[in-house]
Amino acid sequence: MVAGPLVAASFSAVLILSGTAGAEDEGPASSKGGKAVDEPPAGVRLTTRLPERISVDNGSKKTAITATVKNEGSKDSGKIRLLVVGFDGLVVKNVEGCSAIPEKGLPEGSNSGFACPIDNLAAGKSKSYAVDATYDLGKTGKICLPVQTGDGKKTFWQQGPVPFGTTNPSPDAPATPLLLGTDNKPAGPGRKELPKTGPARDLLPLGAAGASLLAAGAAGMWWSQRRRTGRQAG
Repeated sequence: MVAGPLVAASFSAVLILSGTAGAEDEGPASSKGGKAVDEPPAGVRLTTRLPERISVDNGSKKTAITATVKNEGSKDSGKIRLLVVGFDGLVVKNVEGCSAIPEKGLPEGSNSGFACPIDNLAAGKSKSYAVDATYDLGKTGKICLPVQTGDGKKTFWQQGPVPFGTTNPSPDAPATPLLLGTDNKPAGPGRKELPKTGPARDLLPLGAAGASLLAAGAAGMWWSQRRRTGRQAG
C-alpha cells in the first residue's frame, strides 16, 4: 500500500556523467517540505533528506538524486520502509535496493514510486539511496519521501510532495540545475500552461488505494486502509 504527502536550494556548476547529471551535482541535504505525521515509538525520530540542488541533462532528461532517511532519536527504529514517489515531470526510474510500487498502489497524480524496506535503523544512523530519475523540463516536477512502518499502516514522517525547479531555464546549456522547493518555469515560446499549484492542486486523493495525499504545507498525509477494507469486503 502506498501514499504520501512530497522538497528547495542553491546553484553551482554542472557536471555531466555518461549522459546523466550525477550525484556530484547535488548540494547539501535538506529536510525542506518535511512533516511528522503519526506518532513514532518512544525514542524514535525519523526524518528524510533530499539534495538542495540537482541537475538535469537537457538531452537525455536524466538526473540523479540521493534520498536519505535518518533516525535522530535515542532508540532503534525497528522495521520501517522508505518510499520514493515521483509526480508530474519527475519520474523515478529506479532506486538502488528497492522495489517498484505497482501502478494500482500509486497515489493519484503520481507517476512512479519505489519502496525500500529497512530491517532496523539504529539511533543516530542514516541510510541513503541512489535514485535514478528523468525530469521533463517542460513541466513541473515533485518528489515525495514518506517513512512508514514496515507494513505501511503508519507514516511517521513525510517529505513532500516538494518541487524541484528553476525560474531561470537554460535550454541551450548541456544541463539545467534545479533547486529544491522551487516550482519549475519551463523555457521557450509556445510552452504549455503550467499546472496550477497551491493547496487545491496539492490535495491528491489516492484513488485506487482509497487514501488521500496531502502535499507540503498541509497538516500531513494519511495512508489508505485498502487492505483492511478488502478483508472486510471479502
